[in-house]
Amino acid sequence: MPTISQFFGILIRMYYDDHNPPRFHVIYGEYEATIEIATLEIIKGELPKRALALTVEWAVIHRNELRHDWDLAVLHKPLDKIEPLE
Repeated sequence: MPTISQFFGILIRMYYDDHNPPRFHVIYGEYEATIEIATLEIIKGELPKRALALTVEWAVIHRNELRHDWDLAVLHKPLDKIEPLE
C-alpha cells in the first residue's frame, strides 16, 4: 500500500490488489475513506468535511496522475509520487 502523496496530515495511498472502479485511499488520523477517481465520491468510509474538501481539491488537480498510478498498480509496477497540496 504505497503512499503516493501526503499533505496536511492526509495520507493518499493506492493498493496493488484493488478492484474496479479505479480508486485511492485516504487516511486522516483515525478516519479512512476510499474515493473513486472518476467521481471523487467516497465509496467507503468517512472523512471530516475539511479533510474531504482538501482531498477533493488535490484530486481535481492530479486526476490524470491518479489514473496513471492506477494503471501502474494494476500492472504491479512502482507507483509515481504525486505532488502534495500546498
